[in-house]
Amino acid sequence: MDISVIVPLYNEAESLPELQAWIDRVMHENGFTYEVIYVNDGSTDGSWEVIEALAAANPEVVKGVSFRRNYGKSPALNTGFARATGDVVITMDADLQDSPDEIPELYRMIKEEGYDLVSGWKQKRYDPLSKTLPTKLFNATARSVSGIKNLHDFNCGLKAYRQKVVKRIEVYGDMHRYIPYLAKNAGFSRIGEKVVKHQARKYGTTKFGLDRFVNGYLDLATLWFTNKFGIKPMHFFGLLGSLMFLLGFIAVVIVGVAKLYAMHSGGHYTLVTNSPYFYIALTMMILGTQLFLTGFLGELIVRNSSRRNEYEIEQELGIGQQTVAGK
Repeated sequence: MDISVIVPLYNEAESLPELQAWIDRVMHENGFTYEVIYVNDGSTDGSWEVIEALAAANPEVVKGVSFRRNYGKSPALNTGFARATGDVVITMDADLQDSPDEIPELYRMIKEEGYDLVSGWKQKRYDPLSKTLPTKLFNATARSVSGIKNLHDFNCGLKAYRQKVVKRIEVYGDMHRYIPYLAKNAGFSRIGEKVVKHQARKYGTTKFGLDRFVNGYLDLATLWFTNKFGIKPMHFFGLLGSLMFLLGFIAVVIVGVAKLYAMHSGGHYTLVTNSPYFYIALTMMILGTQLFLTGFLGELIVRNSSRRNEYEIEQELGIGQQTVAGK
């Protein structure tokens, strides 16, 4: 099969028949073999009944999954990825703001130009300023942290993937915003971008609020940390804890030496415990010890993880099944 189209949705019943007709037209004009997988994320407006009707009319193409309740876009995408069978996987939103007319070029970029992932860029957006400005700041931060400098719109729902990409990444929580970063961390470095047309919303209302920007930054910090220190937590907590302990210890020594010097020279002195610096230094030593122990416990957890030696292996030549020493 050439293409799997995955459409996560929540309360988009009005737009689904039009979207399916649009996808069908594009696919037939270009001679693609395809499937459309709708993932109903706990809709309450009859979206599932519409999907059932579309599947009954075209059972070879339309497939569906329905959650019992609303879980979010990331679980919906991950569920769709697990069921996709096409050589190229396309994701798009169900609100008709993503144009299926972009599919042929996205497919060509994956198949002919060798990209692992192509992300859409809605260069001209039909959104209010209150949404576009935070989005620009968010994308600038994501580019800086992820190191993927050529992407302008990480959160665009219209993306194309080589099938092996979606089978190797796990999208959870709200990580759909960072699928290019997840793909890069999994070893898929051929990531491209295509300017796509942004359609004005025709039906319903947006499902996203400003809280997604706060959550987005927290998720980005999580991804950065797990990618950099996920299998070596001592390198972060141990180093930070050691530095804090060392600075606190030096400060305690300075406070003590200062008092001994004052006593020896006959100058004015007070109890060490009367100095606020003593308590600051003591707190730093305690926090440093706790951070070091956190890193140590993290190393113990990683050491006993069954996935500690899982690596992304692309190919092997002339290597048979061997027994690894100690296993």
